[in-house]
Amino acid sequence: MKWLNKLERRFGRSGIQRLMLYISGLMLVVYLIDLFMPELAFSSYLYLDMHLVAQGQFWRLFTFAILPPSSSPLFVVISLYFYCMIGDALEAQWGSFRFNIFYLCGMLGTILAGCITGTGVNQYLNLSLFFAFAMLYPDFELLLFFFLPVKVKYLAFLDALYFLYALVMGSWATKAAIVISVLNILLFFGPDAMQRIKNHLAYRDSRKTFRQYQNKNRW
Repeated sequence: MKWLNKLERRFGRSGIQRLMLYISGLMLVVYLIDLFMPELAFSSYLYLDMHLVAQGQFWRLFTFAILPPSSSPLFVVISLYFYCMIGDALEAQWGSFRFNIFYLCGMLGTILAGCITGTGVNQYLNLSLFFAFAMLYPDFELLLFFFLPVKVKYLAFLDALYFLYALVMGSWATKAAIVISVLNILLFFGPDAMQRIKNHLAYRDSRKTFRQYQNKNRW
């Protein structure tokens, strides 16, 4: 990706290290405030609502990213730990700057989807991190239900089915968020995938030509 290489050469030193640690930490803070002080309805001031943004609540363009999962405390803690682990792994593979750009593109895409549908969520933005992790570390094993080892690539396949179901059955906001998340993954992985396909086709053609040459010279 030439555009990303140019950005990295110019601004690479400005990348935020361990970005997902900060985001997950803020998610935990928001979750605890909602848990212990529900009367504040704190999360209601953070989600992305373009109608409220138009009224001057510009912080919502950023704060939607720190909304925690809506679930039990145990699941939230596991999810936040998982976000940190995935973020660190992607950062180790790409570097801080490239990972920051990946997440920023996902945020901008979610905002764009919000401009179309009126609202936006971070659920599929965070799931796109998992897909990126699965593409880079397909054989990494996780303990499903704390005891069953499962490779990440199989869990990614199940999540892909969930994406497909949500794309068909979900609201327009959900559909837009999913499409944007998929586009973000294609933006980062598409060029490399296309190059691998081209290399494979070129290798197959060269083998076919070589075999034809061998068969011809046998006679």
